[in-house]
Amino acid sequence: MADKPVGGARVRRMTSGDLETVLSWRNHPEVQRYMYTQHEISAQEHAAWFERTDADAQSHLLIFELAQIPAGFISFKEHARGAIGDWGFYLAPEAPRGTGYQLGLEALEHGFIELGFHKVCGQVLAYNERSIAFHERLGFQAEGVLREQHFDGLQYHNIVCFGILAKEWLSRKEGM
Repeated sequence: MADKPVGGARVRRMTSGDLETVLSWRNHPEVQRYMYTQHEISAQEHAAWFERTDADAQSHLLIFELAQIPAGFISFKEHARGAIGDWGFYLAPEAPRGTGYQLGLEALEHGFIELGFHKVCGQVLAYNERSIAFHERLGFQAEGVLREQHFDGLQYHNIVCFGILAKEWLSRKEGM
């Protein structure tokens, strides 16, 4: 996997040296409240997740950097066939405004160019209005709603499903 800096931003493979940083981001209340798993993740649970996921050839764990400083986490999970990938991401809580959009651009570039995806899919808890707007700004299309699909221990929540095709991404990229 090539690490490709663009304007001081790049996506690189996550390593075990990133575990502590990523865990601190993941457990931050502003990140945690939008996750399917909302309990505080222990260091042992996090390390076991990383070991299991990093060994899976269809999973891609990535760190987004700005000026060589980690600023976000990205994951892609490939479907067994068809060059379709599901993505997930979160930012460092202290990341400057605008970092999310840069992360999205670099992540999609990586997914479509480096990983060769035909399509990238995302799911968003319906109450996460910022993430819904983020997906739309990047060119994702809403593809449906999974009604009352996620139970958080207190209530059920809808999940909004998004998708963007490689040809749509490349067309948008040319227009930027």
